[in-house]
Amino acid sequence: MLVYVVEVKVKEEWIDQFKTATIKNHQNTIQEPGNYRFDVLQNKEEPGCFTLYEVYESEEAVQAHKETEHYQEWKETVEKMMAEPRKGIKHDVVAPGDESQW
Repeated sequence: MLVYVVEVKVKEEWIDQFKTATIKNHQNTIQEPGNYRFDVLQNKEEPGCFTLYEVYESEEAVQAHKETEHYQEWKETVEKMMAEPRKGIKHDVVAPGDESQW
């Protein structure tokens, strides 16, 4: 199991459009085999700061996600909205160790 935590800083004038595009990506991603979770979080103190919390079964599931039409559309759509390049950090899950606890 792999977790990606992606930090995205969005220009203030694009926040609503970013949310719309990202929710669409979220709705499609959670339908993918191999995706266990895809949360979209907005910082309460800095509304232009978002965190995407993504959990996948395997590296193959991550690669399959990156090849989907909805991900490619999201990536292209939101690029102009970002105040700086997004930062994705890959994590291994330490606990819970049993997927049934998810």
